[in-house]
Parts: sequence; C-alpha cells; structure tokens
Amino acid sequence: MTNIGSSNPSSAPPVAMSDNIDRKWACEYCTYENFPSAIKCTMCSGPRPFEHIYRLHGERSPGLDAGASLDNCSSLSPQGLSVDNLHEHLQPLRIAQKSDVAQSLSRHSSPTNLENSRRSAQAKWNCQLCTFENWPRAIKCAMCGTAQPASSGSDAHQAGHAPELRENNLEAERRLRQSRRNADWDWLNACVGVVEGDPAPVEAYLAAGGDPARPLTAAECALLNRSSDAGLTLVHLAIKFQREDLLAVLLAQIEGAGGSAIKRVPSYVAPELAADIRRHFATTLRQRKGGFACHYVTEFPTFTLPVDVNALPLTVQDQLMAELLDKDAQEELEGGVSAVINWAVGAGVSRLHALWNRSAGDCLLDSVMQATWGVFDRDNTLRRALAETLVHAGHIFYPRWKEYESSHASFLQYSLDEAQWEGDWSSLVALAAQPGSSLEQLHVFALAHILRRPILVYGVKVVKSFRGEALGPARFEGVYLPLLWDQSFCSRCPIALGYTRGHFSALVAAEPPASLRPRASLLPLVDGDRKPLPIHFLLEAELGREPAILRQWIDVSETEGGILVAQQPLHKRPLLVAQMCEEWLNHYRRLIQMTSAPFTRPLPIQDYSSEGDSDCD
Repeated sequence: MTNIGSSNPSSAPPVAMSDNIDRKWACEYCTYENFPSAIKCTMCSGPRPFEHIYRLHGERSPGLDAGASLDNCSSLSPQGLSVDNLHEHLQPLRIAQKSDVAQSLSRHSSPTNLENSRRSAQAKWNCQLCTFENWPRAIKCAMCGTAQPASSGSDAHQAGHAPELRENNLEAERRLRQSRRNADWDWLNACVGVVEGDPAPVEAYLAAGGDPARPLTAAECALLNRSSDAGLTLVHLAIKFQREDLLAVLLAQIEGAGGSAIKRVPSYVAPELAADIRRHFATTLRQRKGGFACHYVTEFPTFTLPVDVNALPLTVQDQLMAELLDKDAQEELEGGVSAVINWAVGAGVSRLHALWNRSAGDCLLDSVMQATWGVFDRDNTLRRALAETLVHAGHIFYPRWKEYESSHASFLQYSLDEAQWEGDWSSLVALAAQPGSSLEQLHVFALAHILRRPILVYGVKVVKSFRGEALGPARFEGVYLPLLWDQSFCSRCPIALGYTRGHFSALVAAEPPASLRPRASLLPLVDGDRKPLPIHFLLEAELGREPAILRQWIDVSETEGGILVAQQPLHKRPLLVAQMCEEWLNHYRRLIQMTSAPFTRPLPIQDYSSEGDSDCD
C-alpha cells in the first residue's frame, strides 16, 4: 500500500471555520439539526458523525483531503497510522447501530417521559382556598396569598395520588368553611347588591356604619367567585356595572357633609318599575313622515308629588323631602331678593319643588323625563330622539335658529358668516348625539317639539362661579313653544324646569287633595319683578305679539293679585307611575312602623351629603 505521505497534521492547511463551526449538523437517524458544539443528537442521543467532530476543532479528518479515500491512505500521522489500525484509533467515535438509536429514542422520547418532563417543568398548582391556578415557581397564591401546598411539587402530587388529593381537598374545604364563617357578610352582600342592582343590602350596610370606600380583598373575591374585582370598592363596582342610582348614594356617603341627604327618588326605590316606565316611554315615540321628520310622543303625563305625602308624620315628611329634592338648587332658585320660584305662593301661584337628578351632562334630559314620567333618561331614549330630530329635521329648525341667534349677535354688535353659522349648527347637532354632553337652548326648543308641549324654564339670570363671581348672562330662562308644529297637534299643558349654575332640575307641584279636584297647578309667566318671561326662537315678524302667541299655545289666566300664570292641568297618573310612587311611599310608611309600639326603634340616621350628583350641564 502506498503511503500518501508523512505530513504533519499541524502543518495541514487550515479549514475555513465559518463554513463548519457556525453550521448545524443533521442527525443521521432522526434528521434533527443540532448546534455545532453538540457531540450527540439532542433529540435521539445518536452520535455525531466523526468528520464533523474534527472540523469542530478546526482540523481535517486525519490524513483525509477532499476527494481522497481510505484506500489511498498509508500514513495518517507522524506515528504512521495505517488503514489496518485506523478502526482501532477511531474506536471511541464508532457509529451507533440502529438498534442503539431505537433504544435511545425509546428512552428519551417516549410519550410518558415527555409528558412527565412537560408536567414537571410547566404544570401549575391549584390554590386550596380559591382554586386559582398558579405558576410552578410561585410560593404563594397570586390571588389570595395562600401558601403553596408542600405536596404541590412532589412526584406524588404530580401523579395525582388519590389519598393525598383527598387530603388536600379536605384541607381546602376546611379552610373555605373557616373563611366563610369569618367573612363580613353584610359587606359582601352589599357588594353583591351593587353588582345585581339591589339597593337593600347596600343601604343596610351603610346604615350600620359600613365604609363605602372599603376595598375587596382577594380572599373575599374568592368567596364571591369574582377574582377580577380584587381591590375594588362599592363605588368602583357601581361605576363598573353602571349603577348610577347606587353610585349617587355611595358618593354622597363618602363626601360626608352634614345632614340627612341620601337621595331616594321614586325610581331608585322601585328600579324594576322605573325600567318598565322607560320601556313604555320608548313605545310612545314616533317620527313624523314627510319633510318635517321630527320625533314626537303620543302621551302627555305630568309628574306631581303624591297627596299621600301629607299623611306622613312631619319627621318622616322632612326626611322624604330631604331625600327627594335638590337642596342646593331649591335654595338658589327661591332664595334671596331675586327669587326665581315660589316668590308668589301666597298670591295663588303653586309651590314648585326642585327634584334631585343625576349629573354627567344628562340633567336636561333627566329633568324632562322626571317632569313627565318621574324617571331618568338612563337608556338615552330621549337623547337619541333629540339627536335624530336635529339630523332629519334640521333643515326646518336651522333657519329659525339662525335668525334668532343673528338678532342676539347684532345686539352684541358682532356677526358671523355662513360657514361659521353652519359650523356652530354642526356642533350643536353633534352634542345632542353624545351622552354626557351639555346641551344648549336649541336642544330645549327641540325637546318642546318632541314632547309636543310648552316648556317653562325658571332660571338664574347670571351664571356665577363657586366664589360668587359673575361669569356671564344665563339665557335659558323663558318659554319654549313647539312653534314648528300645528297648534292642534300639541298639548297646552306645560312642564316646568329649573336652571341654576350649569344644572337643570325638574320643578313639580304637589298633588291637591281629592276634595279640590279637578285642579291645575298655576305656573307664573312673569319673573319676580313682574316682567314677562321671554319667548325664545321667535322670528322678527313675530316680535311684539308675545301675549297673543302665549294664549295660542297655553291656557293663560291671572291670579287675584294680577300675576299672569299658565295652567298646568293635573290628570290621573299612568298606572306604572302610580305603582312606582306607591312603592316609594311604602318605604317611608315602614319607617313609621319602626317607631310604633310595642317595639319602638329610632329612625335610622343617615349621614349623607346632598352633593352627590350636581353641577353638570
């Protein structure tokens, strides 16, 4: 056999490292591509081909050049390796037999071993108290803080041995029972009440001195099966589940100014009936066909305070009125030398009461709904009707609005071009479609058309800041007539609203005794200085004929003292409204029973603020 030569391996030309070291090698048995540093297959443990191992260290296979064969080799090293003893020197690098590879594959990649490996690396453990699944490295439950069971990571636990599993279940059940026994269920029931919209457990918790700002703990959330609510208070829950009625109660309790002023309007005491009333109202809405595609209602209810209120003891009456009325609005409208309402009660004019309503920019719509049906516009039904009316019938409203606003602009010595008028109009239309957005005079005018009846607004003439500084004139006070309808299509019975600093309130009268029926409430058409209330959105051609126009749309009369008033006929309440008022009165009748013998108990003292929801629009 001819020797190739006695070349020293160390003197051989270097092999290109970048072509070999950085290149993965494929296993001959499972074809898995391994990293260059691996000397056996990561997947099946099959040996790496020997020529790749030499190349890993920057060497050629001993005595083998490209294109050479073993048959041509006679000397492979300075020691003169021959082909006959080559096998002996490469013994450590022998190629595994297929049976060895199969055994290795069976050992390392069997389903059982792979599953056990996956479970040991990734399996989560269940908390014994709240059953939350935690990551393996967690030593405490991420939800409730309970320590990880000692058997969580053990082989017996991973294998699911029945005796230990039963023992763990019993321990978890024991802890759960103990947690339930130690829980503050008045507090937890109040949380459930907010979620489900039930005010009874919330009021019971607050009446017992409960803290409305108390947060839910993880363990308490586990008891309620509401793990996502950890850290939330009653206020947060009310916001999350859109419980505006309960939110007002909670906010009033948190703000904590003196006095009994929890807000308990009829729709809050009987929420299911209030929802039925709102659904019924939605069925009374229609849209006019033809060129004036205005929405309109088919019924004309007027909300009044039930006469049965007068049958309650004075202490209960005081509590009822404090929980029903907006004290701040009432004082601002009837207080001072420039009283807006109730300045002529002794002269035959009806006393008006400012009902409390929600804030968040919807108070105009809420007050209109309260003055008619005794509920809020919680479903935004009236707001949608308003927005659609201004879109579909805007070409009818726009000319009258523009002429009316132009006259005011000229009085203030400024003018707008057509593009500016159209921009202002677009903004007003957009506001109507956005729940929570404050509304303007145009919207009151449009609402008079939707209701098909006059709207009387008694408001402050100057808007003041919280410090009492004058910010500017308030233009809301006055009469809004459905001038774009035919008079025969509308009701002559007006409703009354109050306007204070950025806020509307429904103004309602008390129902007269049965012996004096039928009777109408008398609403003044002049202010405290005996000046006529302005009629808004009259055209220039209509100015100067205001008294005649009033009599065309409203039943007008004069009191004995010569005060011009509008008659507001009081009719029988709709059935749903009567039922809601009855449930509301029953709440205060139960308070009377609590103070009656033989088990005399004091009336619950509720320290709530009247600041709950106000100052919105």
